[in-house]
Amino acid sequence: MSEAIDGLKPELFWRCFSEIARIPRPSGHEERIGRFVLDRANELGLVASQDACGNIVVKKPASPGREAARSICLQSHLDMVCEKNADKVHDFLNDPIELVRKGDVLTANGTTLGADNGVGVATGLAIMEDRSLEHGPLELLFTVEEETGLTGAKNLSPALVESRTLLNLDSEEEGSLYVGCAGGKDTLGRWQVAKEGAPADAAALLLTVKGLKGGHSGLEIDKGLGNAIKMLNRAVLMLAEIGARLSSVNGGNMRNAIPRECSALVFVPKPKLDEAQSLVAKLNSTFRAELSSIEPDLVLTMTEQDGSQGAMVFDKGLQDRFCLTVAALPSGVQQMSADIPGLVETSTNVAVITTSENEIVLITSQRSSVASRLTEVVQSVEAIFQLGGATIEVSEGYPGWKPDLDSDILRVARKSYRSLYGKDVEVKAIHAGLECGIIGERVPGMDMISFGPTLECVHSPDERIYIDSVGKYWEFLTAILKTAE
Repeated sequence: MSEAIDGLKPELFWRCFSEIARIPRPSGHEERIGRFVLDRANELGLVASQDACGNIVVKKPASPGREAARSICLQSHLDMVCEKNADKVHDFLNDPIELVRKGDVLTANGTTLGADNGVGVATGLAIMEDRSLEHGPLELLFTVEEETGLTGAKNLSPALVESRTLLNLDSEEEGSLYVGCAGGKDTLGRWQVAKEGAPADAAALLLTVKGLKGGHSGLEIDKGLGNAIKMLNRAVLMLAEIGARLSSVNGGNMRNAIPRECSALVFVPKPKLDEAQSLVAKLNSTFRAELSSIEPDLVLTMTEQDGSQGAMVFDKGLQDRFCLTVAALPSGVQQMSADIPGLVETSTNVAVITTSENEIVLITSQRSSVASRLTEVVQSVEAIFQLGGATIEVSEGYPGWKPDLDSDILRVARKSYRSLYGKDVEVKAIHAGLECGIIGERVPGMDMISFGPTLECVHSPDERIYIDSVGKYWEFLTAILKTAE
């Protein structure tokens, strides 16, 4: 067990959290964590089932005297976002997450922590094991591939779940209950690469934007954070005015994360090198001035590279179409909710750019809690891609979750919170894609709420969980289980 969790309460939760931190679980590679859950259920004498997609349900009988209470499903997802700092050596397929305790927070050493949704998984494991709890019949549902398209929820076998009350454990603000979420789609642009030889008198230069915070493209989209792809593109456009030619550009790692880093290989006429250095230094100062209070570690650099002999660059027409497309694409909040103060209604994120020998691929993601607004922002992005000459693909997407303020489990939860803390829990909707909307479609009649402890900077190496919030989260959850009839 990690020394970082020594003495933390509730002890059983933190022990389970430490155990799963040692198990690699990128999206699409949940076999080991799934086997761990199944083995633990077997050790505890609990019945477990797994559907064809890999989703797991573990059934725990009611505690004595609570057999007649409603059956409740506690739901979490097994996978995690795998992000790391550029200088961190870490293999997410094989290496454990290194837990680091810093005062009142728990974080990881240079990587994502996996509290999204390791909190939910650890909770499910702890609930399975804790025989001191009072509760009705329970189902612990663990889904797969949430972070890369909500695949497990979309393919959930309805027969796997008997409960019609669900507690989603994938929210990130203690003291808040979520009763609705945004729907979303990904819109992808693809260009076939046309290349030609780099100019003979050109120097190879690597442009890099790094040091940004990144973060969840739903939860953090309203924070004014820098987007490395958009910023790097500004630098390429600026250098193009003195003859720079683009050879490759790569940035971002996850469709649902704001990109923290981006780099491009460009070729600049050697007589223009001093001017290029001056322009980049000036733009670096501009970026830092624009985001001084938000992105203190931001830096734009340009370093000369060896081996420009025989190098290839994009055809000038392709370079122009691509760079102007990136410049035109919106990224950030597009509309705030007119009904819920402070809630982002609609947003879009320029997420991932990759170049290969044959093509350039640019992935963007759109979110909205209003279906018609989601259609509108996707159409806007599609139009920009079309004008830029890209081939367009739009994902199937996922539905939003419409709030039900008359929900019975919401009533139970609100009463439990007030009884515990003498104040009302905040009831909110979230600008992120929870699995609740999809599960509600797959299992009709499901009454749902979502909550969790306080997390920050998820989907980035700065991800952290506030230790004190975990105790309150656990106390709140177990009170709901104890009182729900």
